[in-house]
Amino acid sequence: MPKYRKGTGPIPRPTPVTQPFWDGTREHRLMLQKCGNGHVFYYARTHCPVCLSNELDWVEASGRGRLYSYTVVRRPQSEAFAEDCPYVVAAITLDEGPRMTSLLVECDPDGVQELIDRPVEVVWDDVAEGLAMPYFRPV
Repeated sequence: MPKYRKGTGPIPRPTPVTQPFWDGTREHRLMLQKCGNGHVFYYARTHCPVCLSNELDWVEASGRGRLYSYTVVRRPQSEAFAEDCPYVVAAITLDEGPRMTSLLVECDPDGVQELIDRPVEVVWDDVAEGLAMPYFRPV
């Protein structure tokens, strides 16, 4: 599994809008926003992207979905990730509806094509004190 190595990789910096998402990751809970009209979405925003409602709540997602698309990174964009190559960046369609970009781990990057539309589940990487990253693996 790609790992953040202390002092080498970027660490997310929560904002007031994204703080509930990161609070959830600390507890290994995948949190999504839901508006008063029932639209569930990801990434965190101040208004619903469907109806523009600003009546938003946070709900816990199941952590399950399907692999929608992917790319295999073979050349790192930063030396911080050179040891991790090759790795898979994936678009996951969550069971709740939204699509989320993350890493697909515990799979062969050369065989990931076979996993398109197959089930995946969230796994957690505790990357720093009080911070975990949600990745996905094939079920």
